[in-house]
Amino acid sequence: MTTQYWLVKSEPSTYAWADFARDGCTDWTGVRNFAARNHLRAMRPGDRVLFYESGGPKAVVGVAKVARAAFSDQTAPAGEDWSAVELKAGAPLAHPVTLAEIKTRPALANMALLKQSRLSVQPVGAAEFALIVRLGGA
Repeated sequence: MTTQYWLVKSEPSTYAWADFARDGCTDWTGVRNFAARNHLRAMRPGDRVLFYESGGPKAVVGVAKVARAAFSDQTAPAGEDWSAVELKAGAPLAHPVTLAEIKTRPALANMALLKQSRLSVQPVGAAEFALIVRLGGA
């Protein structure tokens, strides 16, 4: 199967890249948007993930991968159908790629990050992923 690419967003005050890097892996829980939930359900082990901090200087700060496909989110209220995935931390980007920089790149103009900015889990094209990683010096 072909690798898919994703972006997940987190407020640094809630769960920062530094927390993720320290933990090594985490269950990506707490997503309460149907579109984002459907993206979680589409993730497969080995898919690559951009980690975006949405507070402070909004930026992609690291790369991760999906370690476990979607499963029931144990943080969801009883009887509600929400999903989580397990993510494994990869490398931090040498240089965070800011939202401002992403907006200046024509090759990134169609990213969901710019079109659906509030979506916490979103697909990323392979070329977009590669460009952001390159811009980040990884």
